[in-house]
Amino acid sequence: MHIYVKKNNIIIDNYKAKCAIGKRGISNYKIEGDLKTPKGSFKLECVYFRKDRINNIKTALKKRIIKRNMGWCNDSRSQKYNQLVTLPTKFSAENLYMKRNIYNIIVVISYNRKKIQKNKGSAIFLHLADKKLSPTEGCVAVKKLTMLKILKLVNKNSKIIIN
Repeated sequence: MHIYVKKNNIIIDNYKAKCAIGKRGISNYKIEGDLKTPKGSFKLECVYFRKDRINNIKTALKKRIIKRNMGWCNDSRSQKYNQLVTLPTKFSAENLYMKRNIYNIIVVISYNRKKIQKNKGSAIFLHLADKKLSPTEGCVAVKKLTMLKILKLVNKNSKIIIN
């Protein structure tokens, strides 16, 4: 079962819902900080979630609990660029344990993950949207009920296809 992202819609099987994408749209040429969502077909690596805010996630994907010291490196000078890191770190990193609810559930998208290229973009996730479905910095964001539905439908072979 694959997930399709077309403009501001996310489609999986017969289910269609609104989503948010990068503030500057979808691009074949993603670079760090450009506010664009990368175009392509990507694996869903695993699900990170806040156990204190989300009770039970039903999914075939690997699950990991987000801890206070978890971050995702977005600094291309680091050897850990576009990888999970322990905070604090001397390099720039997104804190995964946020006060805002958007990172209560995160699905890591395999963009720039197999052979990591510096400055090609990092921390590209499928995550929860704010109430307004505001544009993201490059991720795909959905409402909580949509995320829970998607997680039930996908498996380790599922891909997210962004056009």
